[in-house]
Amino acid sequence: MIELGYYSMCAALGCGALAMVLAVLAYRGRREDLHDSARHAVWGTAFFTSLACAGIVYAFVVGDYQMEYVWGNSDRDMPLFFKLGALWGGQSGSLLFWGWLVSMYSALVALRHRRDGVTLMGPVLATLMVVQVFFLAIVIFGSDPFRRADFIPPDGVGLNPLLQHPAMVIHPPCLYLGMIGFTVPFAFAVGALISGQLDNAWLKKARMWAIVGWIFLGAGNVLGGWWAYLELGWGGYWAWDPVENASFMPWLAGTAYIHSAMIQERKQMLKIWNMVLILTTFILTIFGTFITRSGLISSVHSFAQSNIGYYFGAFLILTIVVSAGLLIWRRNDLKSENHLDSYLSRESAFLFGNLILLGGAFAVLYGTVHPMFAEMVTGKRISLGPPFFNQFMIPIGLGILLLMGIGPLIPWRRASWSALGRIFSVPVGLMVGAVLVLLAFGVVHSYALVTFGLCVFVTGTVLIEFWRGIRARMSAHGENPVLAFFRLFGKGQRRYGGYIVHIGVVIIFIGFAGAAFTQEAETTLARGETWSFRNYDLTYRGLHYERTPSVEKVAADVLLRENDVDVAVMMPRKDWYMKNKQLASEVAIHATVGSDLYLILATIDEETERASLKLYWNPLVSWYWIGAIVMVLGGVLVLLPTRRRKVAA
Repeated sequence: MIELGYYSMCAALGCGALAMVLAVLAYRGRREDLHDSARHAVWGTAFFTSLACAGIVYAFVVGDYQMEYVWGNSDRDMPLFFKLGALWGGQSGSLLFWGWLVSMYSALVALRHRRDGVTLMGPVLATLMVVQVFFLAIVIFGSDPFRRADFIPPDGVGLNPLLQHPAMVIHPPCLYLGMIGFTVPFAFAVGALISGQLDNAWLKKARMWAIVGWIFLGAGNVLGGWWAYLELGWGGYWAWDPVENASFMPWLAGTAYIHSAMIQERKQMLKIWNMVLILTTFILTIFGTFITRSGLISSVHSFAQSNIGYYFGAFLILTIVVSAGLLIWRRNDLKSENHLDSYLSRESAFLFGNLILLGGAFAVLYGTVHPMFAEMVTGKRISLGPPFFNQFMIPIGLGILLLMGIGPLIPWRRASWSALGRIFSVPVGLMVGAVLVLLAFGVVHSYALVTFGLCVFVTGTVLIEFWRGIRARMSAHGENPVLAFFRLFGKGQRRYGGYIVHIGVVIIFIGFAGAAFTQEAETTLARGETWSFRNYDLTYRGLHYERTPSVEKVAADVLLRENDVDVAVMMPRKDWYMKNKQLASEVAIHATVGSDLYLILATIDEETERASLKLYWNPLVSWYWIGAIVMVLGGVLVLLPTRRRKVAA
């Protein structure tokens, strides 16, 4: 497997370099035959990177510990599910996995656009192969996962205990699929800049790939929050950790690009702005990879310090210089055919939304890099925690939520104040009514009130849009409301799928608002003692021990009663991983739609069986997970082919 994997990577690097050269030559000579050969070389790269990944997976499954990477990230007692996920559990394997995903995206682009001309697709394939060659070169020369150990150990060290969770098997691939997914629209943008084909053709070809990347990146961020909520034992799911920020920044920029592209398609505006957005999104993905693999930051998510950070830094600088150079070169050709007619228009709402999203991305960027630069200058390590980020991001988030409600109803081109008053009277009335009801029930937290009110406002605008479409179909075609709804969705899938995404975001914001009411408490109990908290009673019934060949577990048995009714047995525990010499906490969560009861076993006294417990009451957390699912489903609905698209194809 070592020889097969290593030489497969070398073959993949050779195919990638060949594809890059052939694509350049095909573009320069307008040679379709060379373009065909470049596509074949792209597919060859995908084949050999797949072979290399298969070699590592096989080594994990059979326990081939002469491979250092396998030895350092698995052991004989680890379940097969985690062995498969160990491919991306360490630095070397994750880089190879990244390279494999680049090759698969490139192969799909070459297949889907095989009938497109060489003028645009030549530079597109060449750009994809530049990225491909970079990652494969990093793997081969900087972080080889097929390095052979000096001896054959009888067993492996084992995977980091924090990574032995189902979310960590799913979360990194989703995140990588999102980060790498934005490489494709970046390649189309570079191809358009090089070829001079700056009409909407490249934008339409890149649109699907941008949405795919956006969906996976968003899902990856949420899955990362789910893992942190279940494994890190601090009661939350988002701490503004630098690695969390590294994947959040390109998602914000990508969201701005997807919305801005709609303006260019419809109104022939914002051409240079769209170029800036997609180039920025890709640059932020490389920057995020750079800071997580360079050792510049300290995080439970980041990889150990290594020399590959220098290569990523150089590639990041090269990407910025080339992107800026291409924009300057084509600046005159990127002038928009139309201009903004009025600030009271849907175009302006989209533009303001873009500015807010991009402003949020750069606020997060500043908060992420400032401690690094401050340490370089002063020699002292500082950190900017949630209070710093929240003072910027809460107002930014509320601004985005407001514009989500304004955008669907405000007309294109121009609107009058009187017309806006009529259009928004119902959503504003619903918002005011919701705030008054919340005040009557004793909710006085300002940010929570604004958030709940805006959530009702956005929901009202979306429902009005659906009702308008349904009523129009009922009047024009005599359809009943249910049939009108499904046919409306079929005719305007892109538009109404986007509204489903907005509903998902609204539900997520409801989950965010719940954090304003979080409560925490802690106590130490002897066996048989009961702890009362709000309307809950927690009775501690003693310790439970369990031992496997690699893990020693001790759990506190806690009976949970709500309003004098038994509702759950909660078993928070401590796990000692003997091979890793690491202690990990496993929390117990009683989750409902309204709130989560989050119980942590802090410390134990084995002689007296006394247990110290920490408790968080987290309202509306489930709404965050539900909203994320709705948002992803809405994105998938946007991508599904409609009859009109099939006919056009």
